[in-house]
Parts: sequence; structure tokens; C-alpha cells
Amino acid sequence: MSRAALDRLIDPQSLVLFDGAMGTMLYSRGVFINQCYDELNLRSPDLVRDVHRAYVKAGAEVLETNSFGANRVKLATFGLAAQTRELNRRAAELAREAADQGHDVLVAGAVGPLGVRLEPFGPTSAEEARAIFREQMEGLREGGADLFILETFGDLHEIGQAIAAAREVDPAMPVIAQMTIGVDGLTPYGATPEDVARALDRLGADVVGLNCSVGPQTILDAIEKMAPLTRKKLSAQPNAGMPRDVGGRSMYMASPEYMASYARHLVQAGAKVVGGCCGTTPDHIHAMCEGVRPLSPRFARTGAPVAHVEDGKPPVLREGRRTPDVAAVPLAERSRWGAKLAAGTFVTSVEIVPPRGVDATRMLADVAQLKRAGVDAVNVPDGPRAQSRMGALLTSLLIEQRVGIETVTHYACRDRNLLGMLSDLLGASAVGLRNLLLITGDPPKMGPYPSATAVFDIDAIGLTNLVSNLNHGRDPGDNAIGAPTRFVIGVGVNPAPIDLEHELKRFAWKVEAGAEFAVTQPVFDPAQLETFLRRTEGARVPIVAGIWPLVSVRNAEFLANEVPGVSVPEEVIGRMRAAGEKSKEHAVAEGIAIAREMLDRVRGAVQGVQVSAPFGKVELALEVFRDSLDPASASAGATNAAVPA
Repeated sequence: MSRAALDRLIDPQSLVLFDGAMGTMLYSRGVFINQCYDELNLRSPDLVRDVHRAYVKAGAEVLETNSFGANRVKLATFGLAAQTRELNRRAAELAREAADQGHDVLVAGAVGPLGVRLEPFGPTSAEEARAIFREQMEGLREGGADLFILETFGDLHEIGQAIAAAREVDPAMPVIAQMTIGVDGLTPYGATPEDVARALDRLGADVVGLNCSVGPQTILDAIEKMAPLTRKKLSAQPNAGMPRDVGGRSMYMASPEYMASYARHLVQAGAKVVGGCCGTTPDHIHAMCEGVRPLSPRFARTGAPVAHVEDGKPPVLREGRRTPDVAAVPLAERSRWGAKLAAGTFVTSVEIVPPRGVDATRMLADVAQLKRAGVDAVNVPDGPRAQSRMGALLTSLLIEQRVGIETVTHYACRDRNLLGMLSDLLGASAVGLRNLLLITGDPPKMGPYPSATAVFDIDAIGLTNLVSNLNHGRDPGDNAIGAPTRFVIGVGVNPAPIDLEHELKRFAWKVEAGAEFAVTQPVFDPAQLETFLRRTEGARVPIVAGIWPLVSVRNAEFLANEVPGVSVPEEVIGRMRAAGEKSKEHAVAEGIAIAREMLDRVRGAVQGVQVSAPFGKVELALEVFRDSLDPASASAGATNAAVPA
């Protein structure tokens, strides 16, 4: 390592040229995309070393290690988690070997995002993320990296943990922190370039900037916005344009000359660290080298005013923009369901199944029966068992508008990305839907369309955080949405899981994220529910117990063996088998008797029940409730459920 080269990297006025893409070059040399590129550090070191050497020859002053995805989480998908440290050490050694053949060439240990969601939108804690980053960085430092480059991050919270890990590994090693933005100029979580500049400055990175995702035009626009807001050195490493599909392959169309032109614009806008990301090659870097070398120091940001710096005083860093919390609407004022939960009143609901087609006539007639009987709400599932049915949101809207009974709308993470979910939820709030049951969703392979793509941007815990934020007037990017939403937030819970400790942790996380009630999987063993309630005493929200009236032994066996999260004791299956040997009618009667026993047993321990209508037969659900409903309550203050607030 050259001290002069490292000083030049940190010097706010010195231009520094990074290399270009590693993955693009490896792919062009025959490495298929389904392989682990990080493993090539051990399996094909000559291939990786040759790419580094090509960039040195092109004029790059800093080489990034082939380690972007070499963290324990991503390597685990290839069965390589145990080799995390070794792969990173070897990545740095290969870059070091190539760098030493140049003049004052530095090695940057490349670190990318983990590929999992951090709290509060995912199960990975900040401490766990920091430990994973630290393990990777320790390997890179051991292999000879001169600095760390954190790149292509979409979450400011996550990159904050990466910066903290870098400081723990070696406080003296420089850290370049780069976020990624889209064509809209925002990070995937809605942060603006101004937010990025302030946040990365505050988090303590030595150089702050942007890379990947888009071509140089969008990056240039963003750099121009970031420049007045920080005195830290700025970096910019755009893709070679946006990828285009050419004969089934993604091709980057920006020429070396085009990239060189924009490299000059980027430097003039304030970036002092430039390079390339996806699609760039040694040819692009050579052209950029020739383009930026002649630039005079007068094009630097010397003396440029910084928005939050007073003349003659050290810079005062602004806090990253955070929208203040808006007070959530009290639970009792959000819906009739919420009012009963807030008052500690026992609630009743029936789960129906949306129609397969567009004709909702029968479903609406069934729901009308439930309203007349005095049921408090109708539970509307969202593609249960990955079946294709009418959407839960619009089904719920139909029910509330046509029948005037409240719904508890199941909303799954499976089918929508974060933006789609946000759009759905804002629309649902606007039309007056209030009660949500937030679930992760059954994977498509369970249903009749196994080739359908599951999204799962976030899980039920992250979705609970998202909705809780909306109830406080903020979107996931911490931007104000105006009036807060008024959702009553429910979650699912399994009192009889295979791993009870894991389920207890997830339930605690859901409650911490903002859950206000929980609906259990069908209860067939009250003792299991009682154990769960005892273990969560003092740290839970109101529990609504799931009740399923069985109709046959086959139904019981199906639930026991083919529906995840449902536990049916052998004693219950035996009772259904014995009844079924008499007749179908005896089996149905026995199933209702078992369900009524469950209801009577749990009634004093929970705050409500959700009775399923097996095969759409609401009359069976009402049999379970026989003599325990108040029809007069059906008309009490009923039918303005769908009126927007």
C-alpha cells in the first residue's frame, strides 16, 4: 500500500479513478449467472486476477475485490457460509497481486448489502447485520485491502450498520459508502439524494456517493443535489446505461466515449471519485481515465458554499430528515371491531372464502346471513393456499358496501412488492377499510400455479411495521403522507408450532412492530393454546382463537397433514373417524360438537373467536355459535363501514 495513494484518496481535491464491473467481465468470459461469482476467488483465481490486471492496464487507481456478495447470508444459498472469511481474504489477495503490478494502485474491499431485510421491516437485527458485515470485512483486511467500499445499498439503516462494522474492524481504514438510486432519483426506500448526502455524512463515511442501478445522467443529477450538502468527498460509479434485452441477454449500451463524457460532467459537478459499475469494462475505464485526467483543479468544489456550514466554523451536520410521528387515531375510534377490542369485549367473526370468479352473489347472501345472526365481522382471506380467487381488498369492499358488516381483511406479502403494498394500503384506507390481518402468505408452490413468482419483499413483521408507520403518518421512506391511516392491525399466530420458541419470538416481534390483535390457527387442542397464552402473559395483544368445524375424517386428516401450522390431535381424528363410520351427517354433527367444545373451553381465555366456514358453508359456522350471538347487535350502528375518513 502506498501512503501517498491513500492520502490522495482522502484528499478532498484529488481525482481518483476506480475500476469497472467485475461480474460483467466474468460473465463475458463464460461464467454463467447461476454460479457463485465470489467462489471464483478459490476455484478460478487466474480468471479473477486477469480481470483486475486488465483494469490496472486501463488506468484504474483503485481495484475493487471480487467480494460484493461474499457475506455469510448470500453465501449460504450456495452452501459456502463456512468459507466466508477465506473467500474474502482470497479476494483481497488476488486484487493485491494485480495492484502491485501497477503504480500506487489501491485495493478496496467491496461489500454489498446482505440481501435480507433488517428490523423493523425484517427479522434480522441491527446487531446481527453488523456482525455479518464485520466477518466479511475482517477477511478483506487480512487479505490486504487498503480501504472498504460499501456499494449498491438501498437502505440507509443497513449501510449504517456496515459503516459501524468497518470502524470496529479497523478505525483507520477509509470507508467509501455508496447508495443506489432508481430512475426516479430515489433509493428503493424513498430517500432523496439530499437525504443520502446528509445521512452518510452523519454516519461517518470518509467518501459518500452513488453507484449502480441507472446510467450516468441520473447519477449526475443526484450528485449535483448532494454536492452543496456535505464537505465529504463525493463518489459516482454509474452503470453503462440502463440494460436492454438483446436476444434474451441484458446488454449495457453506453459506449466508452459516452461514459468518458459523463465522467467529466460528474467531476465538474463535485464528484472526485469516479468509476464504473454494471456493464462497464476496461475499455470504459480507459476512456474515462483519458477524459478526467486533463481536468484542472479549478473545476473542483473549492470554496463552494455548503448549505449547513458557517464560514470559519467546522461543519455542523444536519440530522437526516425524519418525519415526526403523527398521533395515531385511538383504537376505539378506528372501527367497531377496534372499539370492541379496546373495550375488552368478546368479538366474533366468521372466515369466508372469496369467489373463484366474478359472481359474488352467493357470497354476499351468505354474509348477509352472518350479519342477521349478529356476527361482528367477516374474515376475508387473501389467496389462501396460493389459490386464485377474488382479491381480498376488493372482496372486503364489496361486503362492506353491499351488506354493511365489517370485514377483517387478510393481506399477504406474497404477491406484491413494497411499492405495490403501499399503494394497496393507501387505497384501502381511502375507501374505508379498517381491519387488517397481516400475513406472510402461502408460497405459490402450494397452489395450482407453482410456477407463479412469489415476491416476499418483506414478511409479516415488516408489513406490520409498515402499517404501523402509516397509522402514524409516515411511509416506509419516512415521508409524510398527510392524515394517518386508521387501520386496526392484526397478525396471525400459531399456538401449536413445531418450534414454539421461534414462534414466541416472532409473535413478540410482531407485537413490538405494532400488532393490536392476533388470530390463531384453528385450535383443536385447547391445552396447546393455554400453554401459548401462559408463555406470552403480560406481553401480548388481544387473542382471537381460530375455530374450524370439521366435516369429515378426510377433512381432519387434510388439516393435520397438509395445512402448515395446523395441529389436529389423534383423539380428534379418532372421533371424526368413528362418527364418519355411521354417516356423513354424524361426521358433520361431531365436527360441530368439537368446535363448540373448543369455543366453550377457550372463551374465558381469549378475546374473541374466528370460526371458519368449511367449504363455504356459513350455516355450519353459525351452528358453532348457536345461542351465543346477539342478532340485535347486527343493526347497531351498522352500515357506514366503507365511508372514507
